[in-house]
Amino acid sequence: MTDAWERLYTPHRMPYLRGEGKPADHEAGDHCPFCRAPHEPDSEGLVFARGSEVFGVLNLYPYNSGHLMICPYRHVADYTDLRPSEVQELGAFTQRAMVVLRAVSGAHGFNIGMNQGSVSGAGIAGHLHQHVVPRWGGDTNFMPIVGGTKIIPQLLHDTRDLLAEAWESV
Repeated sequence: MTDAWERLYTPHRMPYLRGEGKPADHEAGDHCPFCRAPHEPDSEGLVFARGSEVFGVLNLYPYNSGHLMICPYRHVADYTDLRPSEVQELGAFTQRAMVVLRAVSGAHGFNIGMNQGSVSGAGIAGHLHQHVVPRWGGDTNFMPIVGGTKIIPQLLHDTRDLLAEAWESV
């Protein structure tokens, strides 16, 4: 059967939709992607910056190009359980991420936030992570609404390389 619809297929998202590789809230170590990423080579784990207590990593399923997350190395679920030094470095990394994203992509604005717990939408509820999503005027269009598909114009590894290089120089 044919119709007038053009379709964009995103089969790479199916494992995410099925919950494959998603740890239970309490699982750390190899079961948690945020525990695992800093132990992989940066290019494989999509890590673009490292601090003493937090690191920056790209979102594997981004809302926009440059969608990144700041994560503590420590497997902790709740913001109130962070040490003061982790809170400080998480805040500093968030500020630097905004500066870097503005420099490399000309972002007009940002959505910044955390989902605390599964009921609030946290995909990986057991390991705290703060989202930094760059935004541009007109970046919302019919594709997500009608097509259920987001257009990401840059490959994740290219974005990671760009952010890692700029992190050191901006």
